[in-house]
Amino acid sequence: MQKLEIPRKAVYRLSIYQRCLQRLRDNDVETVSSDALAKAAGVKSTQLRKDLGYVGQFGTRGLGYSVVTLSDAITKALGMTQLQPVILVGVGNLGSALLHYSGFRREGFEIVAAFDQFPENARARNGATPVYGVSRMEEFILDKGVKMAILAVPASHAQAVANDLVEYGIQAILNFSPTALQVPDYVVVNSVDLAAELESLSYFIR
Repeated sequence: MQKLEIPRKAVYRLSIYQRCLQRLRDNDVETVSSDALAKAAGVKSTQLRKDLGYVGQFGTRGLGYSVVTLSDAITKALGMTQLQPVILVGVGNLGSALLHYSGFRREGFEIVAAFDQFPENARARNGATPVYGVSRMEEFILDKGVKMAILAVPASHAQAVANDLVEYGIQAILNFSPTALQVPDYVVVNSVDLAAELESLSYFIR
């Protein structure tokens, strides 16, 4: 089924709404008002209603949204009706921690393999996820049809690895390397610079 054409910023907000809805589902909450959901997501009610318009017409005046119905609709719109395979490149301290994070699968993602320049060392500190040498990355991506990758390599190697990932067919990269990646327009990169995030937080410490 073809995905809906949704602006990138709206897709990001929809994923936030989905996290909020999942917490409500976990607590057996059946309905939620637009004001309450908007507040939980940190957006205005008008923005929330506009974003949900990309998914469909939901909500009943005076009753709000059905948590299950809205959550399922967002899941379908984002193409998350089945586990999305992801690979991890770079199994150092951060990469190893990401491999052990159980939340990915709960949110619809599965790290199916990891790749490292020194796979023997990486395997020693990891569990069930297979760790291969980077030389096997192209074959694995093409054989499994993987489209998403997490990049956790040193900054000095990040662009070269990203170039390889794009060449092998990766279309979306979650970048934990502290560098800006140059990729074609059809490839989406979300960067997480942990040091920069801490630096911005330090401004508010008194």
